[in-house]
Amino acid sequence: MPHYTTKDICNIALVGQGSSGKTTLTEALLHKAGVISTLGKVESGNTVCDFDPLEKEYQHSLSASLVHFDYNKTHINLIDTPGYPDFIGHSLKVLPAVETVAVMVNAQSGIDMITRRMMEQATKQKQCRLLIINKIDVPEINLPKLVADIKAAFGDECLPINLPAEKGQKVVDCFFNTSGTSDFGPVSDAHTKIIDQVVEVDEELMEKYLGGVEVTPDQLHEPFEKALREGHLVPICFVSAKTGAGVPELLNVLSRLMPNPLEGNPLPLLKGTGEAATPLFAKPDTSLHLIAHVFKVTADPFVGKLGVFRIHQGTVTKDSQLFIGETRKSFKVGHLFKLQGKQQVELDQGIPGDICTVAKIDAIYLDGILHDSHDEDAIHLQPTADFPAPMYGLAVLPKRQGDEQKVSITMHKLVAEDPCLKLEHNASLNQTVLRGLGEFHLRVIMEKMQKYYNVEVETKPPKIPYRETIGANAEGHHRHKKQTGGAGQFGEVYLRVAPQPRGAGFEFENAIVGGAIPGVYLPAIQKGVQQVLEAGAIAGYPLQDVKVTVYDGKYHPVDSKEIAFVSAGKKAFLDAIKKAKPMVLEPIVTVEVTTPDDFMGTITGDLSSKRGRIQGTDMRPPNMVSVKAEVPLSELSNYQTVLKSATGGQGFFTMEFSHYEPVPHNIQQQLMAEFKPSEAEE
Repeated sequence: MPHYTTKDICNIALVGQGSSGKTTLTEALLHKAGVISTLGKVESGNTVCDFDPLEKEYQHSLSASLVHFDYNKTHINLIDTPGYPDFIGHSLKVLPAVETVAVMVNAQSGIDMITRRMMEQATKQKQCRLLIINKIDVPEINLPKLVADIKAAFGDECLPINLPAEKGQKVVDCFFNTSGTSDFGPVSDAHTKIIDQVVEVDEELMEKYLGGVEVTPDQLHEPFEKALREGHLVPICFVSAKTGAGVPELLNVLSRLMPNPLEGNPLPLLKGTGEAATPLFAKPDTSLHLIAHVFKVTADPFVGKLGVFRIHQGTVTKDSQLFIGETRKSFKVGHLFKLQGKQQVELDQGIPGDICTVAKIDAIYLDGILHDSHDEDAIHLQPTADFPAPMYGLAVLPKRQGDEQKVSITMHKLVAEDPCLKLEHNASLNQTVLRGLGEFHLRVIMEKMQKYYNVEVETKPPKIPYRETIGANAEGHHRHKKQTGGAGQFGEVYLRVAPQPRGAGFEFENAIVGGAIPGVYLPAIQKGVQQVLEAGAIAGYPLQDVKVTVYDGKYHPVDSKEIAFVSAGKKAFLDAIKKAKPMVLEPIVTVEVTTPDDFMGTITGDLSSKRGRIQGTDMRPPNMVSVKAEVPLSELSNYQTVLKSATGGQGFFTMEFSHYEPVPHNIQQQLMAEFKPSEAEE
């Protein structure tokens, strides 16, 4: 049995911008709590959380890491997450596991895109939020202005719960304490603001307070938790993770004021599927059936597959027989443990609210629901996280022949870990494309494949999925005649082509009368036409939106064969296309770029230079703007890097396919020049 109960647990996700000091702060918290005797450093590669060799090399967290410690009789589960934009998926996926989302802000750089994104997501998921301002001792920073910026960005409910003093060399509490001074002024003023904000959610307590009755911290506990749950209060804490200033005060806030699993908003679940699905909220009760959510999966080539899950209801023991999602086959929990960085701490039992891990369960998957019930209605998580769509792609092929299956298996394992990693195969282009959030994202994935799985691949920019079509009606004819000494080959085909509405596809019509060509040869003619549809006629891209009508021809009772009509149909079709104003179509995507309004002119100008058509702009408070445009996909192959450079890393974008349009004449001529006609004849 654990030495703590559900009401003693505090689950925190430490999120925020890169280089804000999340991993360094985690070290400081572990050290102060007595878990580690010596403080590790990111630069030295000896921290508890950044234990992966690639994390040590890049000095960046690349995945979420879990630690736990006890303080003030509270068991704190802390999840340290990446701050680099390319790995935001690893941060977003852990949010359902916690009651509190602690957003770290670098006092030097202020609010950035990741800060906004995580605050918005925590608000959407109705989670308690805590803002932690780090590096408060850096010279010449204006902390009062930063707090004012935070209030402008996220609302007046953001209030300091402790304050820096002596130019960031120390931090003073202003919730439990009312005396003293700080770099912001008298502590009593900050204390009063917190009380004023908290009592607003409790009418009875507010009446007493307005009547002059002194309110104690114990009386404030319940309304404080309610204010956190309703988003009526977002506490701000100050720390210097390097010097340790504010670390004891932060531990005090986490252990005494942040909600436990009985106090936080429950995880939104659905029972059943489709329209018949009904909302379900798990209860942190040990006597009920188990409901646990898998929020992290790691396919370690040495340790095996790890599944990290948060227990929302019921208990788990080493001998538990569990089901995963809708599967009817159970598995036995052989080893149950908690993670302390890379270390595994064995457990006998997991209780509601706790975070546990199982190993070597191949069937486990991200966002799966673990349960011990034979109930036929499936339980699954309501989709809440807005994962950015993976836009940056690389075509991947094995470096060595015979490694195709090994490469495929490895890539599927890595995709299963990361919700912002996508693998797609384009049959028409015969390409396997791996997509992520940026160049750095995919570079790390390629290094993982090589270092951990001994898989080497070659990469190149993915081909643009151009298409071909026609712009006018035309007729084509071809006579295939071949005499080889014995039985010959003969087939003659006359056909018409006509353009179809965009997206209508291909249509084949038989208009032959009088038996000019026997019906038995029509499938062969269509087969020849189909070969051109797949291989292309003018630039080597699939043809679409064409109607083909075969209306006449000739056959020979002895020499006509299927192969003859395949060839005649194919070449008659090519003959018709040349006369039908052939054109190359390019995919047009709808792009929405979100950026600080200072960069709006730069973004709109850049999109216009990429043959983009601006569809409109929307202002998004505070100081953000969304630009919508239609842009050719071929112009956006490296847009993630371009946008990052243009906005200092503060802009992000989404895009989705819209439609196909003819390419400009000069681009069509270039594509046609690169195409070898013999390819269509083979």
